[in-house]
Amino acid sequence: MIKNVDFHCEANNTAHRTIEITAKQLIVRRGQSFLLTLEMMQPFQANEPLVLTVETGSAPSEKHGTRSEFGNPSPMYTSDTKAIWKYSTDRSANLRQGAVTLSVTPPADAPVGKYSLSARTMSESATLGTLVVLFNPWCSEDWVYLPDETERQEYVMNEEGVIYWGTSSYPRPMDWVFGQFEEEMVDICLKLLDVNPKHMRDPAQDVSARCNPIYVSRVVSAMINSNGDRGVLVGRWHDDYGDGVKPTHWAGSVSILQHWYQKNCHPVKYGQCWVFAGVMCSVMRFLGIPCRVVSNFQSAHDTNNSLTIDEYYDDYGLRATESPDSVWNFHVWVEGWMKRPDLEKGDRYDGWQVLDPTPQEKSEGVFCCGPAPVNAILQGEANLKYDVAFVFAEVNADIVKWKTSAYGPKKKMHSDTTTVGQNISTKTVGYNMRNDITNSYKHREGSARERAVFRRALNRASSEDDKEADSKEEPPRVEMKMEEETKMLSGQDINLKLTLRSKDGASRMMSIRVNAQAMKYNGIPTHNIQSIVQEKMLLPGQETILPIKIPFSAYSQHMVGSDSIKVSAVAFDKQQEDDIYETETDIALEDPPISISVLGEARRLRAMTMVVEFTNPLNETLRNCSLTVIGCGLFKSDYVESNVKELQPNTTLKLQISTIPYRAGLKTVVADFDCSAFRDIKCSCTVDVKP
Repeated sequence: MIKNVDFHCEANNTAHRTIEITAKQLIVRRGQSFLLTLEMMQPFQANEPLVLTVETGSAPSEKHGTRSEFGNPSPMYTSDTKAIWKYSTDRSANLRQGAVTLSVTPPADAPVGKYSLSARTMSESATLGTLVVLFNPWCSEDWVYLPDETERQEYVMNEEGVIYWGTSSYPRPMDWVFGQFEEEMVDICLKLLDVNPKHMRDPAQDVSARCNPIYVSRVVSAMINSNGDRGVLVGRWHDDYGDGVKPTHWAGSVSILQHWYQKNCHPVKYGQCWVFAGVMCSVMRFLGIPCRVVSNFQSAHDTNNSLTIDEYYDDYGLRATESPDSVWNFHVWVEGWMKRPDLEKGDRYDGWQVLDPTPQEKSEGVFCCGPAPVNAILQGEANLKYDVAFVFAEVNADIVKWKTSAYGPKKKMHSDTTTVGQNISTKTVGYNMRNDITNSYKHREGSARERAVFRRALNRASSEDDKEADSKEEPPRVEMKMEEETKMLSGQDINLKLTLRSKDGASRMMSIRVNAQAMKYNGIPTHNIQSIVQEKMLLPGQETILPIKIPFSAYSQHMVGSDSIKVSAVAFDKQQEDDIYETETDIALEDPPISISVLGEARRLRAMTMVVEFTNPLNETLRNCSLTVIGCGLFKSDYVESNVKELQPNTTLKLQISTIPYRAGLKTVVADFDCSAFRDIKCSCTVDVKP
């Protein structure tokens, strides 16, 4: 008779690197043994029958790998049996006293999820309890095996990170709290798998397929957005967020996932690309799939696999919005680390895979994207699964710029083969610094290799009618460039200079139109800020400089709901009307500083005080002020300070916040300040919580 069972949760979870989640529930990684002690009513003989059974899902079976019966006597397995578990008697067992300690090993290809465990002896059958099995990047037989320990610590164990946003000229770090080891993440992440449409259609097959990180990551990609399923987040890219939370307000994943779970899997409003990616990274790291967040600047959204993006400018030099294609200031996705034996023999496409949970285009009828091997993107293998052509276009598409006219046909200004896909960024392993990984996605811009890969991708992704993107153009006769004159600070005037130079021996009278437009980060104009029209004579070999000033008073009212300012210049040669030249820059304004710091020492389960400081730099009162603070192991839910309604001109806000840390170690706390003039300004600090 079995009197009691000891799952050794603390020791096992420590050995399996899941102790950060909980010590109350057994959570193990596949391919690695764990200890289990059965206390018998009487002494136990080593050769006595003892068979364990594990089951997961609603229809467990050996052929699906979702049920395994193992032990003494060893069952006879049929040839189609998958995912066979095993145990051995551990040397710490004391059989004479009835303490049967077993070393149990889930196979390295076991489906991940929650299992029930039962035992059968010569005299009885008993239910022992439940355990959770995760992927194991420490196990060389697991498809998610990551050899480098510092990378495992970053891409699996780190609960805090940095997501990059802004523009290609101004990449900015944004602190993000992943929080994958908060205790409720066990139920949340397993629920996310269980409500996915594939599980609803065929539960047995879906649970069986959870042995495969390719399958699981694709399911997670679809379930982070709510398009077509009971997914986590609703996406919205315009300013009407009144019935939810602005995407810019979020600073971490846990409160989003908690809200979704507590509301019976009702989607949370609202997310944009970095929110989708941050939440997906949390789920992937919890499940044990190494994951990192990646930002692509000047990211193309190609809707028809042509690998070109058409942009249109009207008679006044303003960006029109008629093209279904677009170039985003930045776009954020994740990479997951796994083997890809489904593609071809060998390991050519193993390693980092792009996964994009932002609902842009359907993949096999579902709003998900990937896994797309980064190496396949680099080589232009646009026909490989999943969605390599779409991601290739995001980092490599050519831009064709057109001038439209109310009085005639559109005219091609020029093709831009270098702008798309810049400063592809992720957090550096072990440091809060930007790691530029552009070279892993594309060969050097403009090189013969880069153009050859582009043509290969075009041949594999496009129909014959589309293959005109790589045509040669005459070099422009006029060179234009835009440069900043001062630092781009929100609350101050913007000063730029436009330089024009005639590259041949001719003099030219140029009509120059300079426009500043407030933009969404996804390339959609929201407001026209100002327009300037001037005529300038260009003399041979000489530079002409046109200063551009955009006063704070001109842009301030438009920027709270916008992400950047696009300043574009279109110049027409008055003698040669077909000669049209264009240049532009995207400006992401730097927010005024905010700080958060800890007063005194931080200890687990003792009160800790932090102070937040922010100075209003404007000569106007800031209204609708609010402060939100989050941190793993520091706050069980978001801390919101709602007493700060207004902040007078040029005055300093100083707030003290108290909390009781419930987990020891290095923790990151993130503060978000929102008001009428500045949107969701963030700061962070690291807290060393002593035991």
